Parts: sequence; C-alpha cells; structure tokens
Amino acid sequence: MLDISDEVATAKSESMPIVCLESTVFSQLGLPSPANADALSRCLAVIRSNGVVPAVTAVIDGKLRLGLSESELERVLYADEKISIRDLSTAVAKKCHVGVTTVSASLAIANAAGEKVFCTGGIGGVHRGASETFDISADLYALSRFNVLCVSAGAKVFLDLPKTIEVLESLGVPVLGWNTNTFPAFYLRDSDLPISEVTTANEVIQVLAATSSLGLDHGVLLNVPIPEEAALDSEVIHELIRSSIIELEDKGITGQDVTPFILERLAKETEGASVPANMALLENNASVACTIAKLL
Repeated sequence: MLDISDEVATAKSESMPIVCLESTVFSQLGLPSPANADALSRCLAVIRSNGVVPAVTAVIDGKLRLGLSESELERVLYADEKISIRDLSTAVAKKCHVGVTTVSASLAIANAAGEKVFCTGGIGGVHRGASETFDISADLYALSRFNVLCVSAGAKVFLDLPKTIEVLESLGVPVLGWNTNTFPAFYLRDSDLPISEVTTANEVIQVLAATSSLGLDHGVLLNVPIPEEAALDSEVIHELIRSSIIELEDKGITGQDVTPFILERLAKETEGASVPANMALLENNASVACTIAKLL
C-alpha cells in the first residue's frame, strides 16, 4: 500500500538525507490559492538547496505515497479531502483519488518507510473546551506512536496550549525548543510555557537515538520559533482568536473544520499578514529539519 517515488527510493538506497512533509498545508485546506503553491515551491526549494531530498506525503489513487511527481503535487494544490491517521485505511480501501495528509497521517507514512525526519508548520493539539468536547488532535497520539522527529513551530496558537503540553507529557513525548526554552505558538514566538532547550542538531539526534535505544516507540517534537521579523502582534492575534472561538460556537463548527475556519478568518482579519507569516515559519522549519537530516 505504500508507494515510494523513484527519487526518494534512490535517496534511501544511497543514504542521502530526506525530509518528509505533510500535504494538507500545501492544499487549499491549509493556505488559500495561490499562496499554497508559493509555499510548496519555497519549501521544496529550501530543502533542495540544502542538498536534501523532499518527500511529500499524500494518498494518490488509493495508495499511500512518499514523494510526489510534479503532476501529483499539482493535484495536491486543489485537493479538498483531508486524511488523518484515522482515515488512512479507509482512503486506501475506497481508492481515494487525492487526499492530503495531516501531521498524524504523515508521521505514520514516514514511520512505515523508515524515515526519521518530518517537517510541518504547526501541530494540532488540545482544543479549547476539550473537557466537554474531547476534541484532541490525533497529531498528539501519532507523536506518541511513531519514532520520528517532528519539526514544528509549536502548536497552533488558537489551541489550549497548556493542556496540549500536558497531554504530550502524559504520552511521554519529549518536547524540545530550538534555541528557546519556551513553547512557540505558531505565529507567535513565545507562549510562556517552559520546555527543554536544545542548541545543536547533535543534541536533537542524541535525544532521538536515546529514545530508540530505550526501546521507546514515541517520537520527538522539536519546536522552532517563527523568525522574529515574521511574527505577528500577540495582542491582535489573541483578540482575533477570542472572537473566532465565539463565532465557531455560534455556528457549531467542530473537529477537523476548526483549523481551516480559524486560519481563513485570521488571514482575512489581518489583511493577509498571517499568510506570509505562515510561509516564513514553514521555510524556517524546513531549514532546521535539513540541518538535522544531514547530520543523521
């Protein structure tokens, strides 16, 4: 069921560094067109310029894919079906035409292929009000199941970040900060939540290696703050999130529809400023992921 592209297969056979990527963020479900195409092009360029092979994950014509051709990447841009880890087997059985993979599904695919470095924008987490709704992203559970490094700009800022950290702790997932000792919050560099700081790629690799040596199956979450010049105003963002959550409740929007709704609203209310911020953190995360993949 897992189809690895010729480029990625060659890279694996020649022990070249590989960075796996999700595909949801590059679809219209992640970023509006044409920003999604621009983000994809820029991320792939950053990875290739570092001498690393990019491996985008997706479900294409009923097969789990690691590494996509140009024409398949084009199909990803216009996809409207999002595949979480829960949906992978169904997508294969129903021969899904094109499904973009979330962090959880992408971690599963990377792990199945024996890959160790995965890069995304921001992970999902515990949604506000989860004590009533039990709305907790499958990303957290995937991090606890697959021994893969996930490079991220923290969790999305509209989530319940303290509870997200608490769940990751309960699941035994190491939460590291790349040259920071506080948890980043996607568009914001700092959430005031303390985490363990690492300053070199070698430290990250040692944590990943120690996890494997101990026989633990979980992954490692490496959190990279958005570049300072691209970060958005904290007060503005928190006020927009507060009003967006009220609107979510009024409209009864829940589950997988929450993230695209809030991201779209933030893009609109910030007059598009959130889109370049998103692209800046994606590129930055990809660059850090390359540094680690090359050392591995």
